[in-house]
Amino acid sequence: MTTGGGTRALTSLLGNLLGLQKLGLLDAISYITGSSGSTWTLAHLYQSPDWSHKDISGHIREVRRHMTKSKLSCFSLESLKYYDRELKLRKQEGYQISSIDFWGLLLERALSDGKNNHKLSDERWALTQGQNPLPIYMILNIKDDYSLSEFKEWVEFTPYEVGFLKYGAFIRAEDFGSEFFMGRLMKKLPESRICFMKGLWSNVFSYNLLDAWHSSHPSEGCSLRCTQPTAVDVEGDEPSPAVRNHELETYIVTPECGIMGIVREVLTERVMVSKFFNFLKGFQMHNEYLQSKSFCIWKDTVLENFPNQLTETAEFLCLADTAGYIDISYPPLMRPERKVDVVLHLNYSSGSQTSPLEEASKYFSKQGIPFPKIHLSEEEKKNLKECYIFEDAETPEAPTVVFFPLVNDTFRKYKEPGKPWDGVDPPTTHAAFICIGMGGKGWYGPLLPLMWFLWKGLWVLS
Repeated sequence: MTTGGGTRALTSLLGNLLGLQKLGLLDAISYITGSSGSTWTLAHLYQSPDWSHKDISGHIREVRRHMTKSKLSCFSLESLKYYDRELKLRKQEGYQISSIDFWGLLLERALSDGKNNHKLSDERWALTQGQNPLPIYMILNIKDDYSLSEFKEWVEFTPYEVGFLKYGAFIRAEDFGSEFFMGRLMKKLPESRICFMKGLWSNVFSYNLLDAWHSSHPSEGCSLRCTQPTAVDVEGDEPSPAVRNHELETYIVTPECGIMGIVREVLTERVMVSKFFNFLKGFQMHNEYLQSKSFCIWKDTVLENFPNQLTETAEFLCLADTAGYIDISYPPLMRPERKVDVVLHLNYSSGSQTSPLEEASKYFSKQGIPFPKIHLSEEEKKNLKECYIFEDAETPEAPTVVFFPLVNDTFRKYKEPGKPWDGVDPPTTHAAFICIGMGGKGWYGPLLPLMWFLWKGLWVLS
């Protein structure tokens, strides 16, 4: 289970996988989930059908070359003309063009040698013989006028299918972006190239002001109740003379007042949104959908009691990076049918190293999904070790979580297991990503191998 973190996640995940390969443990992994920057690593690796059976050092050298090259060429006249051609072509194909598509093209120019025609469904070639773990890319479906704390739905992408965990609705990966109605394919669009998918999976540009606040203050709720419509259950706790399963609970909804409505509109407006045709369009919720166990597990939005406002009524899906809510990619692993026993949590988040794991534990506890309780003292958080193991002995369905922080206190003393820094000051946490100016190579290349080396050494030490 990997997290986002841009180029930090890109480089660190390669180091993790190299360490697992050196220890002979890579073959024991069934799934690799990723979000944001870690999806760049997965999309790169799965262009090679046998990547896990070959030395990952070759991929590291290639990524290092792209990371250390000048990025000025991304904004050359030739590149700008290329972006213009590709965006016009994408619009002709029938897609809704946004700045997120431009972001994907920038990533392609920065992290590859040229146009890459690879697609998500092409990654099946890396899975036909079970030779590699199944990659799962995680993202959120959101709404224009709601914050992530109010409305979000987990969406997973694999080389085989794309779909919602809450609704249990999936389509073939090559059909994502095409137009559907009531489950029938109405208009087939060409499958998106992988660069556009990378831009989508790392889309941090669709956040509104409330999302930004939640991301910077994850432990503080900011629901802004005064700006929300209020819903009152008119049936209350009064006993019902007869159970009528075909009837929904009845609510009276009071809209927010005028000035608060304006405030809410400002706080929840999304300036840049990535939109794809909604493949759930035209469906209607079953009258007993609130009794569905699969639905209730992921029931965590303010609109669950209003089926006419859920996703199946929308024309487009509005998709964004998971980091605005919780920087994790756990949800696909929590599906009971996947029967996950052990999760290696590889954290690449900035800021608090333990916050994403703690937030995930609280979230799954609230949803009634088996997950270990996370208990770390403030002193432990200040001096993190190489890894931690969390288990729930009373709940056998809960997976064992092995947590690996991005940086630990041993890193400050040892440059690799058993070898101290010998009086040399170790690099700071952010040193591997110091920009040395637009006229230079952009990224400080000599420190990138150190990042990969430290992550590889972390596995051996742990």
